[in-house]
Amino acid sequence: MGTYINTGNIGFQRARNSEYVDKSELIAIVNSTLNTERGFTCVTRCRRFGKSMAAKMLNAYYDQSCDSRSLFADLKIAQDPSFETHLNKYPVIYLDTSDFVTRYHDETIVEHIDVQLREDILQAYPDIKVKEGGDLMDCLIHICASTHHQFIFIIDEWDAICREFLDKPSGRSISDCLLPQGRKKAECKSGTSAMDCYVNWLRRMFKGGQSMQVFAGVYMTGILPIKKYKTQSALNNFIEYSMVDPRRMAGCFGFTKDEVLMLSTKYGMDYDELAKWYDGYKIGAEPSIFNPNSVMQAIDADWCSSYWGKSATYETIVPYIKMNFDGLKDDIISMLAGEQVKVNTTKFTNDLSVVESKDDVLTVLIHLGYLSYDRQTSTCRVPNVEVMKELTNAVEQTGWTNVVKAIQESDQLLQAILECDEDAVAHGVDIVHDENTSILSYNDENSLACVLSLAFYSARNNYVMHRELPTGKGFADLVLIPRKNVDSPAIILELKYSQNADTAIEQIKRKQYPAKVAEYTGDILLVGINYDKQQKTHNCHIERYVK
Repeated sequence: MGTYINTGNIGFQRARNSEYVDKSELIAIVNSTLNTERGFTCVTRCRRFGKSMAAKMLNAYYDQSCDSRSLFADLKIAQDPSFETHLNKYPVIYLDTSDFVTRYHDETIVEHIDVQLREDILQAYPDIKVKEGGDLMDCLIHICASTHHQFIFIIDEWDAICREFLDKPSGRSISDCLLPQGRKKAECKSGTSAMDCYVNWLRRMFKGGQSMQVFAGVYMTGILPIKKYKTQSALNNFIEYSMVDPRRMAGCFGFTKDEVLMLSTKYGMDYDELAKWYDGYKIGAEPSIFNPNSVMQAIDADWCSSYWGKSATYETIVPYIKMNFDGLKDDIISMLAGEQVKVNTTKFTNDLSVVESKDDVLTVLIHLGYLSYDRQTSTCRVPNVEVMKELTNAVEQTGWTNVVKAIQESDQLLQAILECDEDAVAHGVDIVHDENTSILSYNDENSLACVLSLAFYSARNNYVMHRELPTGKGFADLVLIPRKNVDSPAIILELKYSQNADTAIEQIKRKQYPAKVAEYTGDILLVGINYDKQQKTHNCHIERYVK
C-alpha cells in the first residue's frame, strides 16, 4: 500500500461502517467514460456535498491492490453490467491537493506534488527503470509501456491550489479576508506563479499526446469549475459536471427527496423540518436536493439547526456581497425576501480573483452553495433556512443597516398581524418601505410586495411564503401558509395603491382567495394594505375569515 498509489479501500470501508446512502450509480457513469473521449471528468460541488466520499468510493472500486467486492455487493452498482469489468482492475493514483496546501505556501508546491508522487509510484514498481531527471509523467509513460496497464488518476480538491494561491484581483477590490485563514498578504505574493505552475502541471499530465494512453480515466473533484482562459478552459478535454451544469450526475451528489424520506422514517425525524432547513437545491434535472452533511448532522443531533458554519464561514462571501456592482444589492435583498433573480453564469471565468460583475458574484455564490440555480429559468435563489441564516449573517457585516433592521424587527410585524393590531402593522410597513426604497421604486406594487416579503423574514420559520399564489380567480399578492405542526392561522395579504385597505379585503372575498388557502389550513387572517402615493403612508385592515 502506497501513500498515493494503490492506497486501498479503508476510506470507503469507514463510509460503509457508517450510515451510507447509496450513490454508487456514479461508478456506472464513470465506467461508461473509461477509454473514451469523455474519459477525463471534473465534478464540482459546494462543500460537504459528498465529493470526497465519492472519490473514496471510486478509489475502492478501481484499486487493484484490494478486494472490494463485499463493499459493493449490496449497492446499485453491483447490478450494473459494467460492475465486474472494472472492479479492482487498475493501479489507482489518489491525490488530495489540500494535503499539500497546508504544508507548502509558494510556487514550489507543484514541484513537491510531482516529486512525492513520483517517488511513491517508483516504490510500487521497483523493477521499472525510468530515465534520470524525468518528471511524474515521464515515469508513468515508462511504467505504462512496460506493464501495458493503464492508470486511474483521482484528484480530490483539485482546485485547492486555485483557491489558496489567489492572484492579484482584477476589477473591483476583494478584501484581505479572501486570503487563506492565518496567511498574511505577503505570503501570497507568488500566487500567480504558483497558479501558472499548477496549470502547466495539469496540462503536462492530462493534455499531452500520451495522456490517453497512460490513463484509462481521470476523475477530479473540487468547488470551482476549471479556470477559463479567454474563451476556453485550461483543460478543455475534461467533461465538467458542475452546480450550474451537472449533466448526468445531478443526483449523484447531495440527498434526493426519496433518500431523505427514507432517512427521516428510519430515524424518526420530521421530514418537513429537514426539508425546511436543508432542501432547496435544484441541480440539473433533480428538483429537490438536500445538503447531505447537514441532514446527517441533524439526524445525529436529533435536532435541525445550522451546521453550515462548521464546514464553511459566511465571512468568505462578505467581500463579494460588498462589491458595489449595479443591481447587486437589489438582488441580494430580493433573495433575502424569498425572490428569484436572473443570472448569467456564462461570463464567470471560474477564478475567485477575477470577479467583475453582478453576475460573477451570483455565480460564485452558486458554486459555493449559498444560492440554488435553476437552469431552465436562468434564475437563482436562497435554497433553505440554513443557508438563509448564513447569508443573513454575511449581510449584517456589509453595513446595510436598514435591511438588517427590517430583518431584526420582522418578528414584531408578524406578531402585530396575528394580534390584528392594524395601526402597528401600518406603522411597521411605513418604516420598512421608507427605509428600503433607495433600492426599489416607491410607486411599484412589486417593490412593495418585495419589501413586505423582507419584512416578514422571520415568518419563514413557521410559514411557507407564496408571492402571487394562483387561486383560480386571480393571484393573491402574498400568502403565508403555516408549516406542519404550527398552530397559527394562514395569512392572505392583498396590496392596493391610492385606494383603501377595505377595497383590498373586498377583493380577497370577491375572488374567493380563502377557498384556495383553506385547502392547506384552518383559520385564516385577511390583511388589506393600501399605499397612499401622495402621503407615502400605509393603512391596514385585518379581518378573521369566517367559513
